[in-house]
Amino acid sequence: MFNNFDDGDDAFSGAFFGGLRPNLGGFVNPNRVFSESYRCFPIAMMQNGSERENVNYGGKIILPQSALEKLSQLNISYPMLFKLTNGAEKKQSHAGVLEFIAEEGRAYLPQWMMETLGTEPGSIIEVKNVTLPLGSFVKIQPQSTDFLDITDHRAVLEKALRNFATLTVGDMVQINYNDKIFEIQVLEVKPNYKEHSGISITETDLEVDFAPPIGYVEPTINKPVTKSHMVIDAPKVENTGFAAFKGGGQSLRGKNKGKANAVDNNMDTEEGEDDGPLNLPFGQLYFGFPVIPPPASDDNDNEDKKPKHAFIGSGQTLRTKKK
Repeated sequence: MFNNFDDGDDAFSGAFFGGLRPNLGGFVNPNRVFSESYRCFPIAMMQNGSERENVNYGGKIILPQSALEKLSQLNISYPMLFKLTNGAEKKQSHAGVLEFIAEEGRAYLPQWMMETLGTEPGSIIEVKNVTLPLGSFVKIQPQSTDFLDITDHRAVLEKALRNFATLTVGDMVQINYNDKIFEIQVLEVKPNYKEHSGISITETDLEVDFAPPIGYVEPTINKPVTKSHMVIDAPKVENTGFAAFKGGGQSLRGKNKGKANAVDNNMDTEEGEDDGPLNLPFGQLYFGFPVIPPPASDDNDNEDKKPKHAFIGSGQTLRTKKK
């Protein structure tokens, strides 16, 4: 473990207190900033760490007991927030602290935080206390379209963020839902300051905006294709051989009118036409087959048989003619 206090490894030098070493429980140092270097390890390497899902898929770290003793003597703001820096890779992020149960010289981080900082197990990182503004807005982007399979995205995200204390631009956080890991990148935060680009999300109303997931393609709306003709399948009528009004007719004069022309029940179309689909002009609707009346040849024959002159013959009067 490396101490990065300005006056050496001793957090409370005798020169500061006039040569007297104070009792740790009776004095507060108002001018010191907590800054320590630890070897970082993933949560899974801690005892029973693999069983603590809320830690591995959260935004808080675990520090040793000595860190709590030093922090309690400093005039720092609460909640305790820290800036994590990987000097070798020049990457940084922010985190809260969950417990002080790590071995001396070690700090345990969630796996996503190790990847964000670009560190390997046993790498040295700097842990420094910092004050972050309360966040009002964050824009995130899921890294897979599988995130769209979640029914209520906001409810799942709200529950997952309860294990976080900070969010930093560039973080690639991980959440676990239904035994599936979802990676989410932080694209934007408000307020955003150049010195840290991080916000505190503890006890604040946070507006969340979603960017389209990686690989997401907007569905295209198929427009209807305008055709010049409209094809309609004509209903097929089976020919049962039935014809209405079969047989001969009889007039009052006793003359045989002859067989009436049968009306075909299947309403055959003109010869040469098939029973296939009808091709209609665009905009014209189909309401059924046309009714073709029977030919009027019998009517012409009947007209010829009628007498040319009506009432032919001699008549008879009631009066007798005078001679």
